[in-house]
Amino acid sequence: MKIFYSPECLGYSQSGHPESPVRARSTYEYLEEKGYAFTNPAPCSDEDILLVHSEELLDIVKKGSFLDFDTPAHPEIYEIAKLSAGAAVEAAMHCLKSGEKAFSLMRPPGHHATRNNLGGFCYFNNIAIASVMAMGDIERVAIVDFDCHHGNGTEDIMMGKEGVLYLSLHQSPLYPGTGQRSRDNCINYPLASGTGPEQFLSVFSKGLDAVQKFDPDLLAISAGFDSYRIDPIASLSLEQETFKEIGRLLADLNKPAFAVLEGGYSRDLPLCVHQFLSGLEDSPS
Repeated sequence: MKIFYSPECLGYSQSGHPESPVRARSTYEYLEEKGYAFTNPAPCSDEDILLVHSEELLDIVKKGSFLDFDTPAHPEIYEIAKLSAGAAVEAAMHCLKSGEKAFSLMRPPGHHATRNNLGGFCYFNNIAIASVMAMGDIERVAIVDFDCHHGNGTEDIMMGKEGVLYLSLHQSPLYPGTGQRSRDNCINYPLASGTGPEQFLSVFSKGLDAVQKFDPDLLAISAGFDSYRIDPIASLSLEQETFKEIGRLLADLNKPAFAVLEGGYSRDLPLCVHQFLSGLEDSPS
């Protein structure tokens, strides 16, 4: 598996903010100990961003002319956000060309960024940019989002888009309050607080049946680990081993697949990521 990572993504922080540099740094260090190799990504272009975002959003991120407590205007955030999106694009293109799975271990995350608005720690929608870029070479992409929070930004961008299926499992009620029902090409499974591994995997398998029927040319995975049982900002109850099973179920679809890091704020994030990557690398059953 190829992992895209740059220490430049550690270059912003805010005291007390859960989306901190330690998330990426500790995961990188743990995966390096496990023998994974890393590739430095290049930033995406403004033109790539404009495939899914408005010029207004690009402009305010570039200038830092916005006020959002959860999504602060850090001095270097425009360049770092472009690097995070670029890593997602490179991961998508790598798996299409080589057939090898790929993972973007970068921050900031992206799935809350809508066409016109940033929010929820997200500036540009990495998975959406990468998916649309990939559709220059393929016909169908399925975006699978298992972050504990609904990817309102991805849904906003992809709703009604031909050749795209979006699947999300997420806690409800919880920020951002969307994803209460399925609409058009967006399949949503809101889950109650406390949902554990057995129920989660049952619903996940049901959702993947729809993905299999859609028969995508590419799987784009928003990999969020805030559904882990000790995550400090959510309250689902998945175990570390659940993420390995999530990876296995995705591998069983036998499709080119890449994943990008979304949420996950517990001290065990590196272990959860490793479990997921181990499952995703398994040969299809």
